[in-house]
Amino acid sequence: MSLAMPDTLADRSSLAPAAAEHWRRNLVVCMFGSFTTIVAMTLLLPFLPLYVEQLGVHDHAAIVQWSGVAFGATFFTAALVAPLWGRLADRYGRKLMLIRASLGMAVAMALIGLADNVWHLVGLRLLAGLLGGYASGSTVLIATQTPKDRSGWALGTLSSAIMAGSLVGPLIGGFLPPLIGIRWTFFGAGAVIFVAFLATLFLIREDRRPAPPKSGPRPVGGWAAVPDKRPVVAMLLTGTLLMLANMSIEPIITVYVGQLVADPSRVTVVAGFVMSAAALGSILSAARLGKLADRVGHWNVIIGCLAVSAVLLVPQAFVTAGWQLIGLRFLMGLSLGGLLPCIASVIRHNVPEGVAGSMLGYSISAQYTGQVVGPLLGGFVGGHFGMQSVFLATCVLMAVGAAWNWRARRGIGGTLA
Repeated sequence: MSLAMPDTLADRSSLAPAAAEHWRRNLVVCMFGSFTTIVAMTLLLPFLPLYVEQLGVHDHAAIVQWSGVAFGATFFTAALVAPLWGRLADRYGRKLMLIRASLGMAVAMALIGLADNVWHLVGLRLLAGLLGGYASGSTVLIATQTPKDRSGWALGTLSSAIMAGSLVGPLIGGFLPPLIGIRWTFFGAGAVIFVAFLATLFLIREDRRPAPPKSGPRPVGGWAAVPDKRPVVAMLLTGTLLMLANMSIEPIITVYVGQLVADPSRVTVVAGFVMSAAALGSILSAARLGKLADRVGHWNVIIGCLAVSAVLLVPQAFVTAGWQLIGLRFLMGLSLGGLLPCIASVIRHNVPEGVAGSMLGYSISAQYTGQVVGPLLGGFVGGHFGMQSVFLATCVLMAVGAAWNWRARRGIGGTLA
């Protein structure tokens, strides 16, 4: 049986023998590669201002501005090229894209350690976003080469590794530079990603893709190949909404915690716990919610997660102690952990195999959009209407998202997932 998924949505229950045999090993390698690349992208958070200063920027305001530009550069270019890499994965193979991403990230991280000025730093961070995309490429590979009845669990497990990388990265970036120096931290990150490149090259197995026909009409691709675009559009908006909800409190969290904690010396510590609580909750729940979604339906879990998150946002606006906010953010992380794997599963189950990479690439871009818009919107609302308004406004958005997904699910009716 060919790996290519039929253009109809009726028969999606089986994979090619090689894919069925190797999908667990593929998952382990993708988890390791995604974890290491996300760690590399986030480990510079604690020492980025120090590195900017080492590169010749000494004015305090300029250090802050350049640090923000350098950190956001990678995610900006990654959002731009995610659909392109997804399209190329559909055409030339998903494993090839993972090889490209891991090797490109290994080289880019090592070069960042050789930067001579802040322009080099920003340019190399842009390059890392252009060449990277291992985590999104892994999502495409696992979504398309895992048996349908295990896809939710597999994507949830992969999502846990990705979120664990974003949690561990800043921790490593906090203690490693004092031991080996900032530049050697980048060199070390590049070396670990190179190990992921070798594992990807030699361990991942992907079925040989059928050669494109040399004559006759060219197959329809892109959006035109999707018979019903409503599920994909719904998931793109849901992905944006998820990241917006996660990131909306980032600009205000330290100030908000300052109102809850009497001791000024403990503000940053409590704020760090608040920021990590949601990620930890998502790590713990992603695989379990993905497994639940395999049984009860991915779209049902999406609607439930959005509704529970909306409810949990209300008390966050009225907490009176730091531990209360930490606990509520942890519970919110538990509820949000199932969204990313379920979004990928719904897209995978509702598009032809030949364009799955492209559509999942658009999904990654939509999520990056939420990461950019969330802090901007949270900062604006918090600055003009008060910090409690950020939680309440996000609550309304999540509730609207749950209701809209419920209505869209009913309207689509018999659509899978």
